[in-house]
Amino acid sequence: MIQRISSSKTLKLGALCSLLLIGTAWAGAPSDYAEFCASCHGESRLGGVGPALIPETLKRMRGPRVAAVIAEGRTATQMPAFSHELDALQIEELAGWLKSPLESDPEWGEADIMASRILDENYVAVEAPVWDSDPMNITLAVETGDHHVSVLDGDTFEVLDRFETPFAVHGGPKFSPDGRYVFIMSRDGWVQKYDIWALEQVGRVRAGLNSRNIAMSSDGKWVAVANYLPNSLTLLSTEDLTVAKVIDIKSKKGKPSRVSAVYQAPPRESFVLALKDVPEIWEVFYGANPPQFGIGHDFRIEGQFKNPDPFPVRKITTPDYLDDFFFDQSYEYVMGASRGGEGGQVIDLVIGQKVADLDLPGMPHLGSGITWRYGDTTVMATPHLTDGTVSVIDMETWETVKQIKTEGPGFFMRSHENSPYVWADVFFGPNKDAMHVIDKQSLEIVKTLRPAPGQTVAHVEFTKDGSHALVSIWEDDGAVIVYNAQTLEEVRRLPMRKPSGKYNVWNKITFSEGTSH
Repeated sequence: MIQRISSSKTLKLGALCSLLLIGTAWAGAPSDYAEFCASCHGESRLGGVGPALIPETLKRMRGPRVAAVIAEGRTATQMPAFSHELDALQIEELAGWLKSPLESDPEWGEADIMASRILDENYVAVEAPVWDSDPMNITLAVETGDHHVSVLDGDTFEVLDRFETPFAVHGGPKFSPDGRYVFIMSRDGWVQKYDIWALEQVGRVRAGLNSRNIAMSSDGKWVAVANYLPNSLTLLSTEDLTVAKVIDIKSKKGKPSRVSAVYQAPPRESFVLALKDVPEIWEVFYGANPPQFGIGHDFRIEGQFKNPDPFPVRKITTPDYLDDFFFDQSYEYVMGASRGGEGGQVIDLVIGQKVADLDLPGMPHLGSGITWRYGDTTVMATPHLTDGTVSVIDMETWETVKQIKTEGPGFFMRSHENSPYVWADVFFGPNKDAMHVIDKQSLEIVKTLRPAPGQTVAHVEFTKDGSHALVSIWEDDGAVIVYNAQTLEEVRRLPMRKPSGKYNVWNKITFSEGTSH
């Protein structure tokens, strides 16, 4: 057992403590957790009032170290400081223990999900919006600094509401087809339904324990939740957040896999799954008449001959692992890449086979790719997470049109059909304060904006008509900056707490060519 020592000695023996911690069971950490943490974060570390405290959640959170949060708390949250209750070594032990894997993979099935479901008793549906703005030009701004979303009028940029979200929103909100409701997901699996017309939360349900993103069916009836933990896809009714089905993710050979992402494919009336741990693409059908593939095909649909099974699954074997996707406009072709390698593949979903390779060095971020008309063809462009390049791909030949050199690796790209420009951030590295503006036809950077020197500038969203572009200053005392999208002049700054993504109702529900889907 590690012996308690004073805070001053802890600082001098930090390296020795680290070595000791690696080889121990973090002597007092479980009891300290039970005394100080379990009431909010759950006895099993899977979350309660507070978020889950497991490696899958903690390792992807930006901001202070876990030990610093334990010691100092988090401002504007219910997380208190424990530096007076725990000494420095206790805090380091507890932080190390929280980063350790659970002894066994926890279960989270339909009964658990339904037990977590909460519908707001005070919510009352309204006949029309309680505000006078254009309902198709509403933009949501996610503020990760204190876990809120601001509802913006896209014409005046006034804040209509600011509501609390689950902890650590991830994957992008999804709107119902009429733009009235929005569904928001957190990293620890909570799905929130919010009525934009009424400016009220409808309810919440925990669909997984560690989740990646959600997708909305084209008919607006279902929300699919991609889960890392457990290895599952959860299908929820959008009407009342009840469980429609929980699908265990196991390959054709029975190997479990995390779900990296789920996407909707509207023309196919299906959800398409990217899998982290097996070389397969899955397609889950929700339409009344899923395609009937022959029994002899390697990619037959599981469940299509079962009655009733409203969500039959099709499994397509791929030459490599693919956990990041982009689709062509017809949703026949999926462009896929792996976070662990370079290059990419094009899979024809109709025949279930690879039809082309893609030259995509530097870990492309296909999930934020966009398309536009370029001469007599359509191109797709994607940033790269480890290389200062934007790759432009011809979507008819799958050849690289150009690799545009940038000031560093990027994360997000955006455009609009009414804009001559593509906006690309430089999210990673020393030039994170740069936002490149690229001409769609010359494929040249025509201007580099630096609205907040030294601070992270990221994620652009356009208004419904494309006249204005909204840019995030991704800092705790940050802002959303409104630009004139034609002149590139700043129009207004809206102070916000570490704003990340912005999502315009019209652009998202119409699948604008400049918006990632």
